[in-house]
Amino acid sequence: MSTESLNRTSVVIETPRVNVDVLKQRLLVQKKKDKIKRTVIFSTVCLSLGALTILTY
Repeated sequence: MSTESLNRTSVVIETPRVNVDVLKQRLLVQKKKDKIKRTVIFSTVCLSLGALTILTY
């Protein structure tokens, strides 16, 4: 056995701590942005259809 293999197995890798509250807050912010985008797109489509309807009469 070489010392390299012993050194690799003896190294303990720590996992970083994750703050769940921060992740939840990021998720809420992203959902809010997505909802605003959908609302803007839907409103634009409705206004465009309304304008086209008015122009055809």
